[in-house]
Amino acid sequence: MTFDVTVPVLNEAATLDRQIRILHAFLSEHFPAKSQWKIVIADNGSTDETFAIAEKLSAELPEVQPLRVPRRGVGLALKTSWSQSTADITGYMDLDLATDLRHFPEGYAAIAEEGFDLVYGTRLHKNAKVIGRTVKREISSRVFNFIVKNYLGVNFSDGMCGFKWVKREHYPDLYAGGATNDGWFFSTELLTVAERKNLKIKELPVTWTDDAGSSKVKILPLAMRYLRAMRDLRMRLDG
Repeated sequence: MTFDVTVPVLNEAATLDRQIRILHAFLSEHFPAKSQWKIVIADNGSTDETFAIAEKLSAELPEVQPLRVPRRGVGLALKTSWSQSTADITGYMDLDLATDLRHFPEGYAAIAEEGFDLVYGTRLHKNAKVIGRTVKREISSRVFNFIVKNYLGVNFSDGMCGFKWVKREHYPDLYAGGATNDGWFFSTELLTVAERKNLKIKELPVTWTDDAGSSKVKILPLAMRYLRAMRDLRMRLDG
């Protein structure tokens, strides 16, 4: 099965070249038929040299495709990329490659060989391993997922982990069913709608190394946006 890996980016000129080369080298080793896969760099509103670097990478590495997204938003970047994809499988990873790349073949095999419709990484499973995460972020993550489970009535353990893959044939139905958020909450919407539609979902415990830069995220404003997004999603799903 063919697959696209979308990497959403915003002002990542300092690390983009290095990280994409790491991902490209890994995929080249584990999936040597390069016509099978593509890395889509989805630039959602950068004001630095990010897009220029993406274009240079594409000129050197044919499997890398730059995509300019009209405005900021991780969800918007993913929706723009996935709606244009012709691959059998679409998915995404964060540029920091926080999820250990050795899980990539596992995620691929779950869909291509085991018959799952959607695969998501989880940092909250007992078999997951989280490295370098602060107590504050660990607690906020668990509280958020507890609220999601109880408010939306879902079973998945980790809605926000940046490692998800879905059969492309299901994406239009997931979008139509309510996975429409332009921001980070799109990741949670995707799983929520997939559960509602009874897709076959695989939970994949991962080794996750937290990015030190993520400590700059302001948790309280982000939490307020998530809570509003949860309310809006529930209203859409319940009519």
